[in-house]
Amino acid sequence: MNQSSTPILTPQDSLVAIMIAVSASDENIRTSELVTINRIVNHLPVFADYDDDRITTVAQTVFDLLEEVDGLDALFGMVRAALPEKLTETAYAMACDVAAADGTLREPELRLLEEMRYELNIDRLHAAAIERGSRARHMTV
Repeated sequence: MNQSSTPILTPQDSLVAIMIAVSASDENIRTSELVTINRIVNHLPVFADYDDDRITTVAQTVFDLLEEVDGLDALFGMVRAALPEKLTETAYAMACDVAAADGTLREPELRLLEEMRYELNIDRLHAAAIERGSRARHMTV
């Protein structure tokens, strides 16, 4: 097995990278988004054996990629290489929860979610259901 075919990210790293990318998409990482990422990593079964010390490394990788011209394409390539197909909807659901965490979806977040649907091959109907669930979880009185 050669070095180039080995994914740099683990499946869990990919999920974290997607969440961080959505949070960073509007160039302002909000506390509510960080709290949401932390809550997801600490409570969902997919992260049961995940070393959360890796979050910092994954975050720096995402930040570095987002500064490059084709960095988003590179990020999606890394995510697709590491993420099993059965977890693509999970990744999208986590991204939607992070985007909705501060109560406002900004244009950069919406564009990234749209790109994510395409890059991860998320069915339109499934995406709508995931988005609706996320919206319901983040409603305020």
